[in-house]
Amino acid sequence: MQIKSPNLIADIGGTNARFALVNDPESQPFEARTLRCADYDTLVDATEAYLKQVNYSRPQHAAFSIATPVAGDYLEMTNHVWRFSIRQTRRLLSFESLKVLNDYTALALALPHFRANDCLQIGGKQSPQGAVLAVLGPGTGLGVSAVSKAGHLWMPLQGEGGHVSYGPLDEREAGVISIIRRKLSHVSAESLASGPGLSLLYQSIAILDGISVEPTEPEKITAMAIQKSSEIAEETVSMFCSILGTVAGNLALTLGARGGVFIGGGIVPQLGEYFSQSLFRSRFENHGRFTPYLQKIPTYVIHSKYPALRGATIALSEDYNNLGVTSVKGE
Repeated sequence: MQIKSPNLIADIGGTNARFALVNDPESQPFEARTLRCADYDTLVDATEAYLKQVNYSRPQHAAFSIATPVAGDYLEMTNHVWRFSIRQTRRLLSFESLKVLNDYTALALALPHFRANDCLQIGGKQSPQGAVLAVLGPGTGLGVSAVSKAGHLWMPLQGEGGHVSYGPLDEREAGVISIIRRKLSHVSAESLASGPGLSLLYQSIAILDGISVEPTEPEKITAMAIQKSSEIAEETVSMFCSILGTVAGNLALTLGARGGVFIGGGIVPQLGEYFSQSLFRSRFENHGRFTPYLQKIPTYVIHSKYPALRGATIALSEDYNNLGVTSVKGE
């Protein structure tokens, strides 16, 4: 016997698509499942596969967060091959409405609702109530957003801060980035502080030192660094954490994020104590005359399992009707 279905929410990244159900914007997601994007030709196929796994009738309303800019009906994912029309996707899935918003916009919406055990604080002091909260996360790409208090609502930014240009802070970084520039015309923060960035740093450090290494997956690089079984891997992950610290500090200064900077994505939470003891925090604070300003700002590693799903849930509220792009039946 099927049970009446609640709403459908999803967090679509470059590697994984996470789906769940939710009763209303104030409730917690349930029936969460993760599917590999590469296993499905289209977003519709992945969604249908999820719906077959749960014993509910077809949802009428859905909110999807996705790792790409959302500025119109037609979307092309930044780090995956899926391309689709929001309107056509809604029709194919027979939904009454489908809202689509950027994945880190959704994650920013969730920040004010985190509980103490959802995050691990690394440095900084207690943040002032109602101050801007920023978030960035290395994964398949580098997501960036923030949320600011506006009356009784928290309003998120819809930007692409992961693609800002990055400049080296010391001679070693300069040498590595000069090699990377042979491959990339634009070295962005995402070029370095992401899963592919880890692999690129690893290869480039080896080339700079005249060492031959095989192309290596980021998971293996981080494992070798934590196990201290490869000096190149150790330097790679150390440089990755340092670069991320500088990018996070730049973000805090740009947005005045005195409420804190949160680190999401799939890489940093897996580093555990290694990240806490890395140069991340010192590089976050190291910004010349504004070092004292940044020393007060807390940084957090997000350990909540499906934080962007919580943000997609909140986005279903009427308070956020103008957020992202929504297709409704009859348009």
